[in-house]
Amino acid sequence: MSDATPLPVHLDKVVEGLAENPALPSELVRRLLAYRKGLGRVAERPDLSDDMIAEIIAAEDHWLTHSLALNRRLPHAFRMMLAEHPDSAIRRAVAIAAQDAPRELFDRLIDDADPQVREHLAESDRVPADLRARLAADPEPKVRATLAQWWTQAPEPVRRLLLTDPDDSVRAGACATYFRRIPHPVPPADLVPALLADPVTRAGAVRHCTLDTDTARWLADDPDDDVRSELAEHPDLPPALRDKLAADPNPRVTLRVFARQDTPERTRAAIHAQILSYEPPPDWLANHQDLDDDALEREIMGEMVQAELRSLALPWVTADPLTYVDSPYVCFRASAAMADDLPAPVVARLLDDEESSVRTTMALHARDQIDPATAERIDRSHRPHKGLRWRPADDFPLPADVLRRLATDPDPRMRRLAPRDPDVPIESLRRLAADPDHMVRSAAATHPRLPAEDLTRLLADSSESVAIAAAGNPHLPSAAMHGILALAGL
Repeated sequence: MSDATPLPVHLDKVVEGLAENPALPSELVRRLLAYRKGLGRVAERPDLSDDMIAEIIAAEDHWLTHSLALNRRLPHAFRMMLAEHPDSAIRRAVAIAAQDAPRELFDRLIDDADPQVREHLAESDRVPADLRARLAADPEPKVRATLAQWWTQAPEPVRRLLLTDPDDSVRAGACATYFRRIPHPVPPADLVPALLADPVTRAGAVRHCTLDTDTARWLADDPDDDVRSELAEHPDLPPALRDKLAADPNPRVTLRVFARQDTPERTRAAIHAQILSYEPPPDWLANHQDLDDDALEREIMGEMVQAELRSLALPWVTADPLTYVDSPYVCFRASAAMADDLPAPVVARLLDDEESSVRTTMALHARDQIDPATAERIDRSHRPHKGLRWRPADDFPLPADVLRRLATDPDPRMRRLAPRDPDVPIESLRRLAADPDHMVRSAAATHPRLPAEDLTRLLADSSESVAIAAAGNPHLPSAAMHGILALAGL
């Protein structure tokens, strides 16, 4: 073992991190081509020479070749070669990465024997329109359904084919309540009656239909929750049916009644209270195997509806914001905060709202009124939704003096910002690299001024993410790079 390079706890992950290091010398890149663990990420590097690419293909290693096929900088000649590869997974990867490829490549892949290759082409706006249109007659319904969901701006003849397809899944994809691209397509008016009559396209057709009283009553009694949800949003919904849907057993339906401008306030308040009254049992998700199907569906539905309530954006509130800046509903205040040219006192009030989402929304719509103190306060109190990595400081960078103060902040979440200062003092940076919080150490591990000995030490960090960040730092000493490869037997 090298004296200069500690033995990483997560050696395989460190090697993968090194494979993506932009400063890795070409001779070490070549040595990494012999690595047979992980996903072969070295083959996704943008600096591969032609002879390296040829060596990867000749090695016939699945993951190396798969990563190479995903490489968006791959020269066209090699991409054409991989488009003929006998492994369909490799050809799928070529289709995924073919963003700026010449027509020749799409022409070769459009009739590929693997339906999944054709599905990827159906998703891509880069495929020439005449070739993509051929997929509307593809023999595999999944390909046609994928095309219907992704090509929302297809020429009308193509949309008509998909909307009248003999397969239910294709028609459902072509006339849906959700599409993979915006703007969502509007079906030809002459097809709407048939789409409304068809159970698989009915929910998607509701928003496009002319709603007379008889049709509204018929839809209000539909057993499909999605149909009633769409009806609850229709602008021409009669008040009596709106009130009926306000008592619907499905909370997704009642949420849409809540969001209507014409809903009586007493009804709106009752729906809001009902949605917020849902409290999932502790650790229900971890123990979901103990729930029967109906109970599990109720728990999932409750979580989804509460999340949707939090994120509702109501254009009619944004159009008349001053009426709603003191609303008891968080989504109303957040929608008001999206308005332009709010008076300064109103902006200040919403920037100080008790709810993090309102404060953040107001900040994003009043950028010229956000000083460093306000930016820090909003970031410090930001409460992100699960899975969301964005934070206000990403949009409102804090000045160096604030970042240096945050290096010793009691809150590790705020200390993570300190390495964003390009000129952070070395001693401060070294303390951050030894911080008890692994995410602070990970942020420090990416800094270009972190001393070599500290950066090398982080290769052996107990946290996988820290070790990977250190291995990917372009300022990692050459000796450490050589040491990692030696430890990996390369």
